[in-house]
Parts: sequence; C-alpha cells; structure tokens
Amino acid sequence: VQLQAFGGGLVQAGGSLRLSCAASGRTSRSYGMGWFRQAPGKEREFVAAISWSGGSTQYADSVKGRFTISRDNAKNTVYLQMNSLKPEDTAVYYCAADQTYWGTRDDYDYWGQGTLVTVSS
Repeated sequence: VQLQAFGGGLVQAGGSLRLSCAASGRTSRSYGMGWFRQAPGKEREFVAAISWSGGSTQYADSVKGRFTISRDNAKNTVYLQMNSLKPEDTAVYYCAADQTYWGTRDDYDYWGQGTLVTVSS
C-alpha cells in the first residue's frame, strides 16, 4: 500500500485545513488508518485514528473537539478536518495504515511522506 498525504499549508490561528491521505496499491484489503504529526525538535505523536469501517475513532486529547478524522473507502481516502487551529499544531502530518491495528502507537506498517501544516499566530 502506498500512501500520499496532501492538503497542508499556511493558515492563521483559528483557521481550518483539511488533510487528505490517498491510498493506492493493495487497497482491496481492510486497513485501519491513523494520523500522526512531528513538530520541529519533537518526537512524532499520535493525532487521530479510524477503524476500517469508519465506525470507531480515537483522538489525542490535544485535538479532541477540534479535529475530525473520517474516511471514504470508495475513494480509498482518509481525511483529517482541522478546525480552530493553534500555533502548537504546526508540524509535519503523516498518515499511516495497518491491516490489524489502528491505535495510538506508531506500530503501523505503511506511512505516507508527510504534509507540512504551519499555523501562524
């Protein structure tokens, strides 16, 4: 499975962005999906995850109520809607996929290349 994340950019604090992660390759299989981020000088951290069906989701406490993860399996795409963005949300955002896992650890088998989100104050 190949993952390509896009949709990042520069936004003012309080603004919104929607990230997309398109999957290609062996997408006929079921994959749990996650979003992670890595800010400059910091370790990569969990942001959100969604089960294959989309029926279950998880969020980091820092983004609960502001970010929403969703998926469109017909398009093999996962989205991360980010609202009320803060300067501390600035990071490279990565999407990830795994056949058997969709949790908060970075134990995913497949990773996208990342897309940069910059939130100005």
